[in-house]
Amino acid sequence: MGGTHRTRKENPARMATKKNNDDGFVPDDQQHIIDIDVEDEMQTAFLEYAYSVIYARALPDARDGLKPVQRRILYAMTELGLRPDRPHVKCSRVIGEVMGKYHPHGDTAIYDTMVRMAQPFTMRLPLIDGHGNFGSLDDGPAASRYTEARLAPAALLMTQSLDENTVDFVPNYDEQFMQPAVLPAAYPNLLVNGAAGIAVGMATNMPPHNLVEVIGAARHLIKHPDCSLDDLMRFVPGPDLPMGGQIVGLEGIRDAYLTGRGTFRTRATARIEDITPRRKGIVVTELPYLVGPEKVIEKIKDLHSSKKLQGISDVKDLSDRNNGLRLVIEVKNGFNPDAVLASLYKLTPMEESFGINNVALVDGQPQTLGLKDLLKVYVDFRIDVVRRRTQFRLDKRKDRLHLVDGLLLALVDIDEVIQVIRTSDDVGTARARLIDVFDLTEVQANYILDLQLRRLTKFSRIELEKEAEELRREIEELEAILGDENRLKALVSSELADVAKAHGTPRRTILLESAGTPATIDTPLEVADDPCFVLLSSTGLLARTTNVDPLATEGSRRKHDVIVGAVRTTVRGEFGAVTSAGRVVRLSALELPTLVPTNDPPALAGGAPIGAYVDLPAGERILTLCSVQADSPGLALGTREGVVKRVNPDYPAKDSFEVITLKDGDEVVGAVELVSGTEELVFVSTDASLLHFSASAVRPQGRAGGGMAGIKLAAGQRVVFFGAVSGEAAVVTIAGSSGALPGTETGSVKITPFEEYPGKGRATGGVRAHRFLRGEDELILAYVGAPPVRAAASSGTQVALPTEPGRRDGSGTPAAAPIAALASSVLTGVSASPQES
Repeated sequence: MGGTHRTRKENPARMATKKNNDDGFVPDDQQHIIDIDVEDEMQTAFLEYAYSVIYARALPDARDGLKPVQRRILYAMTELGLRPDRPHVKCSRVIGEVMGKYHPHGDTAIYDTMVRMAQPFTMRLPLIDGHGNFGSLDDGPAASRYTEARLAPAALLMTQSLDENTVDFVPNYDEQFMQPAVLPAAYPNLLVNGAAGIAVGMATNMPPHNLVEVIGAARHLIKHPDCSLDDLMRFVPGPDLPMGGQIVGLEGIRDAYLTGRGTFRTRATARIEDITPRRKGIVVTELPYLVGPEKVIEKIKDLHSSKKLQGISDVKDLSDRNNGLRLVIEVKNGFNPDAVLASLYKLTPMEESFGINNVALVDGQPQTLGLKDLLKVYVDFRIDVVRRRTQFRLDKRKDRLHLVDGLLLALVDIDEVIQVIRTSDDVGTARARLIDVFDLTEVQANYILDLQLRRLTKFSRIELEKEAEELRREIEELEAILGDENRLKALVSSELADVAKAHGTPRRTILLESAGTPATIDTPLEVADDPCFVLLSSTGLLARTTNVDPLATEGSRRKHDVIVGAVRTTVRGEFGAVTSAGRVVRLSALELPTLVPTNDPPALAGGAPIGAYVDLPAGERILTLCSVQADSPGLALGTREGVVKRVNPDYPAKDSFEVITLKDGDEVVGAVELVSGTEELVFVSTDASLLHFSASAVRPQGRAGGGMAGIKLAAGQRVVFFGAVSGEAAVVTIAGSSGALPGTETGSVKITPFEEYPGKGRATGGVRAHRFLRGEDELILAYVGAPPVRAAASSGTQVALPTEPGRRDGSGTPAAAPIAALASSVLTGVSASPQES
């Protein structure tokens, strides 16, 4: 037990038997009988067992985020050469390799770990590419003899540079083989993929996160070691679960990021649809983390049988591999679907709590870590890995240069070298004479003795001289990295950025700060058709409010994101959502949640994600909101290629319809609803050109029209903003690098009065709006609208803008954080379109 050596005292009868048996007699001087207290023995054995479970089985290492069995599987598969470009092999073969060489435990535990690392609904970035039945949220995998596996591309990032002395190696369980104590880990795997494990007296439970967000926070920590938690949460606002869904309530997440412990609620993504012409239903497209549809269906049936849940007539699981999860819950006629959905959230696993417990091993000791602590442990480890790798490469190049220099010395007088070798009696004598005559080292002399005759050509000497020059250049560069800590950190940061660019994916989980939900709103059967506003936030939340001016009423908004779209309608009326594909999608205001008045300053409170009401094809996004009434003033549209169009408001009674015919490769970048038709239409391009002209210069067209030339673009440029203004306005421009990872560059921002920009005719090139600094080559974001203008990050957190105006053709000042959206903070007669990077 626990590796403790135990002995027991023989009883007198057995000792007498041994003495009477010559074959079994044991002399007294060979007996080692020790009296041991049973209580002490049990305590010692249990402590050793507990330590073994904590250190060698259940808890991940904070550096590479892996448990020992996960690390051994990845290392064994690397040794077997199971790269992503190689064929799959039987999982049984991998299990045998791991169990026989590195992990002295059962094959079931090893296979279960392999399965988990291959499941895309469990891991945010799977490490194993599985082939076959690796299970689902409701069913287990096939036996290991039926499944195959190989390393996923992300696993190569975990094991790369293992052969460059980047980490320490330790003996395996029987000291026959060596295994890495930790993997080099080119990205923060513990935060990206999370972890779960139960040890003795402690446990860990960490949710997955988005790779791009985590790497952005790690790079910020490298550059600003003394940054605060709020600074890091601008990059990592919350977990990003593999199957999407919603996270409700962000206070628990902040507590977890601060102390290492916290709780948040995960909620299914559901919307109400017309299942049949006379019946509505609830369609669930995303479930909470690790909750399967069969679990939800079984719970619904149990609640229905016990009369605790009413209003449901049928439940169908229409999920498939092509369309993903689709759970259809039919609602009986006469029941409010919103109330039924609220009951489902309350009584079924469609809403569950997740308890964060960030326990990981740091220097072999279990510790509870916050977000900054987790990132700091990883960053320090990665800096050490890159330092050791750089030192290894430096030593290799110095050794090679030493050999090349010796060979070049010999080639200068190769005839004498050959004469010395030919006149020597043996190899040892030749080696000694070469060292003495040509002042060589023993290593150089051995290399010359092993030299092939074909290397004695003139061309080989030229190659050696070029190689020596290249080696000296590389040695100088590697020594510069090792001699400058800032250069070393910059190298680590750039490698992290490359990983995010190559393997990053968009956020899947929607974060809702408010615990409110549209399903909790008690909508009566007959709702008064009062006037209202429908608002769209920069994070994609929709809501309606009856306030006269919702943007000017601070009590109806919170400190999260900015309002980028607003339209006047009625509670039972309809409105349109303009998309980048030039379509208008008709929506009902009645289905939207009502804003919850609060005393906090600015943003949308109690809103619902627009994805719950609109299904868009890949690449299409919502730009703004508009009216769909026949007496509406009409839309003005601007495209990426510089086309402008005014649309006659002859909108058909369809769920969606086109308002512009786009050329191949073009898309709408901005849409505004005109009021008088005399507003100034504004284009801003990526080369910092701003053009504005009167809307009266654009002839209105029917929905099938393709528009007309709006701004003349230089080669390779595109429109980054289109809008309309009337009266006082401010111009906000943000410059950056076109090669930067989206959402990671802060850029330089500038605000100037709109009156400083002279107007020009339609289809001209405009005037300069921003002067680029070194490293900047394009505008990454721009906005023109009524001041004051507010800015928000991709997570919705507000970002401060400069207070002092800049020159029209001047450069900007560094932004406080990456900005994803800009919008006016006052409601004018013109509906602004969202300007997102």
